[in-house]
Amino acid sequence: MPGYDVISFGSVEAGYRDLCTKCFNTEVAEIDGLDGFQHAELAPVEIKDCDGEAHLFHFRTRLLGPGVSLDAFEVRDGTPAGYQFQVIGEPEDDPLMLLARLIERIRRALSIKHVEVGSLGLQIANQVVRGRIEWDEDQDGRVPLLTVDGREITWDELGRMVTSFEGWQFKLEIRDKSEEV
Repeated sequence: MPGYDVISFGSVEAGYRDLCTKCFNTEVAEIDGLDGFQHAELAPVEIKDCDGEAHLFHFRTRLLGPGVSLDAFEVRDGTPAGYQFQVIGEPEDDPLMLLARLIERIRRALSIKHVEVGSLGLQIANQVVRGRIEWDEDQDGRVPLLTVDGREITWDELGRMVTSFEGWQFKLEIRDKSEEV
């Protein structure tokens, strides 16, 4: 069982145990009285980006009481990395409809490049950057590590890229990972 498919489930009072995602969903469904909940086992899907590079997305469904999340992610060194996406639905939603929504979101995101290699190295393309904020192990969390276009970008690299826009204005919006940006 891959590590990304294991959840530590329990409480301080009762203790914790590791469960696979399917077992976790079954337990949450029982606790919440969701007899009709379907745990979806979805095979990985390959989707190409605007440069024709293939990205293999794995899927994970998690029942979160009043909602269900469907995550799509690439795997590197046995853990989720690179591009990652999420949609939130209702426990009674058809898993294939959630999958269709998620794949459309992935396709839209992969159709745009936010950084490109130029004469000065990595540069911002089209004056917009969208990505995800991560923990930078090398910096002990003092500064974030960013994932843009499925690639890791350090805070210093982003700083170097934005210096070419000195004197310009910018808008920084932080959004939940389930929202489309």
